[in-house]
Amino acid sequence: MNAGAEQGATTLYFGPWYRKSPYFESTQRYGCKAYDIYNHTYLPGYYDDPITEYWHLLEHVTIWDVGVERQVEITGPDAYRFTSLLTPRDLSTCAVGQCKYVVICDEDGGIINDPVLLRLAQDHFWLSLADSDVLLWAKGVAVNSGMDVSIGEPDVWPIQVQGPKSKDVIRALFGEAPLQLRYYHCMEADLDDIPVVISRTGWTGEIGFEIYLRDSSRGDELWERVMDAGGPHDIRPIAPCEARRIEAGIFNYRSDMTIDNNPLEVSGLERLVDLDKAEDFIGRAALRMISAEGVTRKLVGIEIPGEPLSFEIAEYRRAFHDGQEVGMVTDLIWSPRLESNIGYVWVPIGLAEPGAAVEVEMPTGDRVAGRTAALPFLDPRKKIPAA
Repeated sequence: MNAGAEQGATTLYFGPWYRKSPYFESTQRYGCKAYDIYNHTYLPGYYDDPITEYWHLLEHVTIWDVGVERQVEITGPDAYRFTSLLTPRDLSTCAVGQCKYVVICDEDGGIINDPVLLRLAQDHFWLSLADSDVLLWAKGVAVNSGMDVSIGEPDVWPIQVQGPKSKDVIRALFGEAPLQLRYYHCMEADLDDIPVVISRTGWTGEIGFEIYLRDSSRGDELWERVMDAGGPHDIRPIAPCEARRIEAGIFNYRSDMTIDNNPLEVSGLERLVDLDKAEDFIGRAALRMISAEGVTRKLVGIEIPGEPLSFEIAEYRRAFHDGQEVGMVTDLIWSPRLESNIGYVWVPIGLAEPGAAVEVEMPTGDRVAGRTAALPFLDPRKKIPAA
């Protein structure tokens, strides 16, 4: 980052020390105006006003460069046993062609990552990562595991096609087969000779797909093929949609939780912990102890009715109850559909039930009144994305 002293602006230099996805030139060509850094890779920040992007996602179809979702590939005779060692989630029912949302925990139960797992074959897994270096963690675990596995980072770069017309776009590209996929299932395919994996997943809670490109030299070609197929349906590129993912109760690792938190503290992640699953896993003893003692705090939803609020995402905001500081807000954003400010807040366990009064300190120093809320804010049975 280079600060422009004369105008107070900041310039982002695209240096070789961060990765560019195979779609990077496409995102620039289609007008991306800002980038973030995620998994050591440039991530589009926005093309247009976030509210405009939000409504386009809900009403039409969108394409996202999410090449930042790096993959850890696990193969070999012990691939299943090793993958199971990394997560407290029971994988015994995970069939080939199925995806699972999982957590990766350290020996103290701390959350290292919350990836989507894809099972491509009996002994072939991908972990599609949030923002942390799981590749290094997995390699370190493998060294002393005594298991016959290979750990690597394949040449795989996903894009997301999300929104109510996404099925029309996928049909135009791949025919009917991907439309038969159930929610959180995947299949191998090719677009002419462009090799991909297609999954019924996404970061939106809307109908959507992810296309995992398996040859980075074809990135620009794949992007344009998707844009051409989406032309009749008013497709447009957008950045990951913060408001929609919060409505859906989707978390953002490093933003909402870190290695200092365990999954039993995060609303909804408790279901990913099976303390008695048959295979051993890292953190079992610690999580059993935490479960027995009970957690003292919880990450829950927060709702602040009224007009849209300005929320500085560069730092967390303090949360208060009866005048006492009790926690912090990790995200807060205006939901155009709910016409309310919604987000996530860490609070003591005694305030974790929906409806507890919480005040949030704004950048001005003023406090605004809100209340804790159940997650997700919309569609708890996932009827929308599973349609």
